[in-house]
Amino acid sequence: MALIDLGKKEVHCKIVYYGAGRCGKTTNLLYIYNAMSDNDRGKMLTIDTKGDRTLFFDLLPLNLGKISGFDIRIQLYTVPGQVMYEATRKLVLKGVDGLVFVADPLKVRQERNIESLEDLRRNLADHGLNLKEMPLVLQYNKRDLCETPVPTLSVEELEQDLNQEYQAPGFEAIATKGPGVFETLKEISKRTVNYVAQKHLFNK
Repeated sequence: MALIDLGKKEVHCKIVYYGAGRCGKTTNLLYIYNAMSDNDRGKMLTIDTKGDRTLFFDLLPLNLGKISGFDIRIQLYTVPGQVMYEATRKLVLKGVDGLVFVADPLKVRQERNIESLEDLRRNLADHGLNLKEMPLVLQYNKRDLCETPVPTLSVEELEQDLNQEYQAPGFEAIATKGPGVFETLKEISKRTVNYVAQKHLFNK
């Protein structure tokens, strides 16, 4: 849940980028971080394995103005996608306010996408949270691969696999180059701030 500092009049919201290994979660945060000014971003922590995969999490605080007199700060996290790091994924989800599920378009990773979404649902449930009730945005990443000979999934196929139950907003993206990255961030930020405001501020 959001951290509310009444003394500083700040609300800290936590958004987690979730998905299978190497789907582009960390790439999203790196692109956002590098595109923003020093005044609008905090220090980013990245811990990687030798295989260049996120081992723990990335933290990127963003300032988003005020609501009801409170300064809004958003912290972006990613989780390690590999199966072996389930305990870490569950830990990072603690206190989450909004979620971006990043999907890989490669046909060979179709089942991994589905399994990762189920893993997200299960880990949230362990924290007493229901994915259907959370702010959620899906990002269909690596769309530039559709222009290569590599077999890929269409957006329609990804929607069929991942979004029938949730009917969440979905964005096509190329996180390495920028298209769709800030559109995804803007939508999940808006939904998360509204969710937190209704739950913690406006109902007081």
